[in-house]
Amino acid sequence: MKISLGSRESEVMDVLWQRGPSTVNEVLSGLSAKLAYTTVLTILQNLESKKCVRHVAEGRAHRYEAAVKQADLRRTAVRQLTKKLFRGSSELLLAQLVDDHELSKDQLQRIQAILDENRKAGSKRKT
Repeated sequence: MKISLGSRESEVMDVLWQRGPSTVNEVLSGLSAKLAYTTVLTILQNLESKKCVRHVAEGRAHRYEAAVKQADLRRTAVRQLTKKLFRGSSELLLAQLVDDHELSKDQLQRIQAILDENRKAGSKRKT
């Protein structure tokens, strides 16, 4: 899956992931920015053309729902970012994230736990 979303598209997807299937007006009410109905409709139609959302007709309205999981879209975005800006190096991406943020001890411990779990899973696959 290779999908690239703009910031407004990401906001609309967040509303759909949080609220579930929604009409244009329901999406509109869930956005922090005040946008026109037609703008939100256009964003939803663009997302549908990217196969990120689908809709069902409800009388004259359409109810839109996310067609992709948030985790899958995040994974794709991180892979694209890593490939594009970090020459495919996950290590460079992680170093940049750590350098740019003041991480708490708890956050560092959670990252270490993820790395340890990944290492264990990798060694199990090799045997």
